Amino acid sequence: MTRPDGKLEEEKVFKDPVHRYIHVRDELIWELIGTKEFQRLRRIRQLGTTYVTFHGAEHTRFNHSLGVYEIMRRMVDILERKGVWDADERLVCLASALLHDVGHGPFSHSFEKVFHMDHEQWTRRIITGDTEINEVLKKMGDDFPNKVADVIAKTYDNKLLVSLISSQIDADRMDYLLRDAFYTGVSYGQFDMERILRVMRPEEDQAVFKHSGMHAVEDYIMSRYQMYWQVYFHPVTRSAEVILCKILNRAKELLEQGYDFQITPVHFMSMFNGQVTLNDYLKLDESIILYYFQAWEDEKDTILSDLCQRFMHRRLFKYVECNPSKQMLIWPELQELFKKIGLNPDYYLVIDSSSDLPYDFYRPGEKDERLPIHLLMPNGELRELSRESDVVEAISGKKRTDHKLYFPKDLLTDHTTFREEKQRILSLLLNQEG
Repeated sequence: MTRPDGKLEEEKVFKDPVHRYIHVRDELIWELIGTKEFQRLRRIRQLGTTYVTFHGAEHTRFNHSLGVYEIMRRMVDILERKGVWDADERLVCLASALLHDVGHGPFSHSFEKVFHMDHEQWTRRIITGDTEINEVLKKMGDDFPNKVADVIAKTYDNKLLVSLISSQIDADRMDYLLRDAFYTGVSYGQFDMERILRVMRPEEDQAVFKHSGMHAVEDYIMSRYQMYWQVYFHPVTRSAEVILCKILNRAKELLEQGYDFQITPVHFMSMFNGQVTLNDYLKLDESIILYYFQAWEDEKDTILSDLCQRFMHRRLFKYVECNPSKQMLIWPELQELFKKIGLNPDYYLVIDSSSDLPYDFYRPGEKDERLPIHLLMPNGELRELSRESDVVEAISGKKRTDHKLYFPKDLLTDHTTFREEKQRILSLLLNQEG
């Protein structure tokens, strides 16, 4: 077994619409890309259900993972040129960047919500378990897979390395903002990555940025803020996510009740009983999920059938803005009315909340501690970004939360049955908007 820490005889390149070219010079990286666990990422979209809103959003976790690797490769080259990089850490860094998302499941975040999973835990299991990825990494030494897993768990000794892949400004976020903006066709996610890389300087625990590059960092922070509210939290995308989650919940409930499926969901069995093996998990991708959804359109259970038809043919729920305090007052009546007209409120009346904290300064002791971004001043002093930037200071530490109530408006506007009840439901829903 040869140790793959050498260089390829000839550099490999991937043509990429975001970075132009992705360069692979290391044998280790080339072997990792060829593993079946990494190739599986071609069958998992980067943005889940966003394609129902932005039709160009068909890019995959495979695209994104290569992009994060490429940004990290450039970062490492900069650090090596500055003479502050331990050469032994180079492949740990590049492998961690490439593999950081290898544990994502189909329709990632919706899937995690239903099955109470964490993609980072699965990433570590894939890296350290009985996989082709583990076999390749172990060629570098028995402890090498654990080093990569520790970087992803943010427990690795080299904090600078960890910050390059997981911080408030890192290779992961830089790639997904640029890539998601490109494939959705929006302009919000644009920022000058080349400038950010040029002004990056290594410190003991994290990378900092020269004060002269502050405006490029500001653009990055604002692009992230805009992308979350204009793309990632788009209400139509969230409607599709709501229906997706309810389909999986319904299938789980039916299985527990002993329902006789026309096509038994064998791929979900271990998910539903909470005994998922690594092999089971790796067999799941979005083509498998969509196969079952298409098959379930013809199921006898009307809820499962209806929800699958809605998801597959984009007949989504409508929404109203929701004020939780007002909602508490009308919720009991709404639920009773839904039951009266034959709609199960557990599946057809759904509150969905989204929140984001675009940038935060250091708050010691808080559960979600965030390492702040620091600027390197001309006199050598480090200053936290929001203390120098009025733009960032205006949004710093301010968590924005948004609540929406989703429902099947098409069924409520059909007045051939339960006319009065449906009119009352619509009145309650629309009058509390905002």
